[in-house]
Amino acid sequence: MACFVVPLVQAIATSALRKWGRKDGFVGRNLASLELMLWGGSVMLIVDHVINGELTWRFPFFTALGETGGASVMLREMLTVGVPMSVIITLVWAVWALYKERRTVYSQS
Repeated sequence: MACFVVPLVQAIATSALRKWGRKDGFVGRNLASLELMLWGGSVMLIVDHVINGELTWRFPFFTALGETGGASVMLREMLTVGVPMSVIITLVWAVWALYKERRTVYSQS
């Protein structure tokens, strides 16, 4: 129900870093793809949660917050699902970016 919050926060931070950070170096050259992966995944999860009724358009937005103990359930889901999801997305991006960098180096020589 709240697993998308972690990659969404990472997407916001990545967008800020891409806008105001250094553009050179391994991370700077490949940051746009990480940003797209995070934003795309977050939007997809938000749509999925709206369709499944876990998110609503009125307060408290997260249906779990309307129940007793719902906040702890949300925090647990963010830690057990959201964090691993963000880590896996970042690792997949790093492998892809390394492959892309090596392919570029080898094609130039």
